[in-house]
Amino acid sequence: MTAGDADTVRGRVLRTVGGVYHVHAGHETLECSLRGRLKREGEHGKVAVGDEVEVELIQGGGCAINAVLPRGNKLSRRSADGRREQIIAANVDQLAAVFSVARPEPDYELLDRFLLLAESNELPAFLVVNKLDLSSLESAGEQFGVYEAAGYEIAYTSAIEGMGVDSLRERLADHITLFVGPSGVGKSSLLNAIQPGLGLRVGEVSRALQAGRHTTVAASLHPLDVGGYVVDTPGLRQLRFWEVEHRDLGWCFPEFRAHLGACRFSDCAHVKEPGCAVRRAVDAESIALSRYKSYLAICQESEAQRSY
Repeated sequence: MTAGDADTVRGRVLRTVGGVYHVHAGHETLECSLRGRLKREGEHGKVAVGDEVEVELIQGGGCAINAVLPRGNKLSRRSADGRREQIIAANVDQLAAVFSVARPEPDYELLDRFLLLAESNELPAFLVVNKLDLSSLESAGEQFGVYEAAGYEIAYTSAIEGMGVDSLRERLADHITLFVGPSGVGKSSLLNAIQPGLGLRVGEVSRALQAGRHTTVAASLHPLDVGGYVVDTPGLRQLRFWEVEHRDLGWCFPEFRAHLGACRFSDCAHVKEPGCAVRRAVDAESIALSRYKSYLAICQESEAQRSY
């Protein structure tokens, strides 16, 4: 523990279960309540996984969070009704988008949204392509080559066979990494392989839907023996953005950036304006059509959200 004074320590929120905050402080995990002042101020809904907090140790046992320290960042999504912010995690310094080569088949538009979440928060991002035991490295490279061409690093893994696990563990060391991806792609299996003894529950993939069952019910932060933490998230089947300015969307696609200053109009939205350099690059196949379609879908969603 790092003591602020004789009665307080600092720690990091690992998870929240039934109003109890599990806080990692030194070599132990404290089960904490929330001070009444924070509840009255409405801050209890904003204490997130990854937050650094000050914990007061109560005489006779027990402990309570009495302050949330300033965040380096927070990653949020929009609630299903479109009106509320849902914080996924705080103080993350990189994002790993985990997808499988098959079972379930990759949802590339969802992958684009995860990468945009990282780009809009200026976080480094990389892909983890799992279940390579169901394919070949060459075939997987063809499936995800668009992202390598856009500048993203790709870690190819098989949790079942242990392929790529050691190098992925090194990539996570001393970082706070947000692990995101749809259900069934093997996030929990990979984390169990990376951190022996973690014991995360693993679910099978529905044969009817080819979609994973939700085995992770809330975001949890897991300390790693190699240093740092991994944020394991629920299997996300959709991601609607909380705060991404429409004018910034183009910058969130790295392969667009070389063309953004060459449009005829300085405020070009890259949708239907004449003289758009981005659309010319799509026509010339310098920008993948699939990525551009994802951009258009997110633009349309952003416009709709302005009406809320």
